[in-house]
This record gives sequence, structure tokens and C-alpha cells, in this order.
Amino acid sequence: MSNIRGFQLVDNEGWYEGEYKDGTYHGQGTETWSDGDKYEGEFKEGKRNGHGVYTWSDGRKYEGEFRDGEYHGQGNFTSAKGEKYEGEFKEGKYHGKGTETWFDGGKYVGEWKEGKYHGKGTSTFADGSKYEGKYHDGKYHGQGTFISPDGNKYGEKHGQGTYTFNYGDKYEGEWKHGEKHGQGTFTFPDGRKYVGEWKAGKRNGHGTVTSPDGYKYVGDFKDGKWDGQGTFTVSDGMKYVGEFKKGKNHGQGTLTFPDGVKWSGEFREDVPWNTMGYDQDGNYFGKIVNGVEQ
Repeated sequence: MSNIRGFQLVDNEGWYEGEYKDGTYHGQGTETWSDGDKYEGEFKEGKRNGHGVYTWSDGRKYEGEFRDGEYHGQGNFTSAKGEKYEGEFKEGKYHGKGTETWFDGGKYVGEWKEGKYHGKGTSTFADGSKYEGKYHDGKYHGQGTFISPDGNKYGEKHGQGTYTFNYGDKYEGEWKHGEKHGQGTFTFPDGRKYVGEWKAGKRNGHGTVTSPDGYKYVGDFKDGKWDGQGTFTVSDGMKYVGEFKKGKNHGQGTLTFPDGVKWSGEFREDVPWNTMGYDQDGNYFGKIVNGVEQ
């Protein structure tokens, strides 16, 4: 039986116009949402399947193959800033071989895995420098060659050096086999900065994070997160001193508010759990047991 055409509202947030089969979207059709997003292309058994074009109201666009509603196969994606990716997708992520072109004119050509550079690839930067070699989980890894704008060639980063990344992030410090390792400073475009120890490309050991908006953390890091003993201070004067785990106040510590009130004791995932409360003069005024103030 041939497909029939129809029109249907979708959860009061958009509408579908196109072909149906056995009561579901099947064939050519268009989905339009109230926020301006739109999909035009093929459907199969109610899902986007086959070739289609998805456009977002903010200017992003994907054109290519879909499977079970996700980008899958060959396709092209353009970001709102004008960055582009052309290549293979798998279950909604860059996966396989593809080319990413950045807004400053630089680009990466090579292999991808689950949205990250992985395998063999070449990055060509706006200043004319180039890296050719292996990547792992989005980072330089293993054998590779860095070619400077003047044509000089270098092996993998090892020892003391400075590197500026695609989006303006900058690292100054020690490297080991292509990864940040040892003492180093990482500066973000928005002014945030980390100064301290690194291991295998991640913040590990003792370090300090500062931010233009006034917050500061001084203490231990593990796998890139606050973990161990540390002190976190906010611009208004609030301070936590004690134990951290996976980026959160966790363990024994003291939380001091700008007015001098303190909670001291056990914290769990940023929440005072079993703590004692003291006023500005150090007088006890209450406690929290199992997360509930008594």
C-alpha cells in the first residue's frame, strides 16, 4: 500500500507534515517546532531515518544521514559560530573519519571516536603551524610531529614548553610524551587560571585555581578535580576549609559565612551532614544531623 500524506500537531510544541504508513511518520516529511527548529527529510517507522536536514533557530545545521533519530553515517554539521565538520557520524557523535574546520581558519583532518580526535590525524592552525600524528581521547598521544610556522619540525612535546590551543587556552610548563606532566600553568580565555601539578595530562597533586569573579581554590587535585585537602573561597568572603572529593565538599570541614557564622563537621557532596553551628563569637547554637537541622 502506498504512503499517505497528512498533518499532525506534536505535543503542542510543533507539527509534522508529510507521509504516513500504518499511522506513523514514514517517507518524506517535515517536523517544525515552535522554537524555530526544523527537520526535513526521510522517516521510517516514526523516526528520522535516511537522508535529511536539521536546522536550529540559532543557526546550527546538520545535513546528512540519520538512523533511529540520530546522526549516523555521512554528514555535515555547521555550528552557530560557523565551525564545520564533514565526515562520519555514529549515534549522534563524530566517529570515523572527518574534517573539522575552526572559525579562525584552522582545521583537523583525521580519525574520530565518540566526538573526540582519536587515532591518526593532522591539525593545521591559523598561524601556519601543524601537528601530524596520533591522538587519544582528544589529545596528542604517542608518535607525532609538530611543524612550526617557520617550517622547523619537532617531535612530541617533552620538557619545558608553551602551547596555545585552538580556542585561546594556553599551557606553560612541563610536558612528558606529549602530555602536560609536572609543574604548569593553564590559562582559559575567560581569565580563569590553574597553577600547579599535572600528571598524564590532568591536574593531579597540589594546585591553585583562580577566577576573575573572585573565587579561589587552593589544595589537592585528583584526575582533574578538587580531591583531598583544600580551601575554597568566594568573593563575598564565604570559605570552606577541609576535605573534598570529586570536586565537592565531602568529608570533614568547616564552612564559614561572610557574617562569621560557622558549620563544622562532616559534609557530603556539598551538604552539611553532621555538623555543629557556631555564631560570630564562637558560641554553639545548633547542629545538623544526617542533613537535617535540629
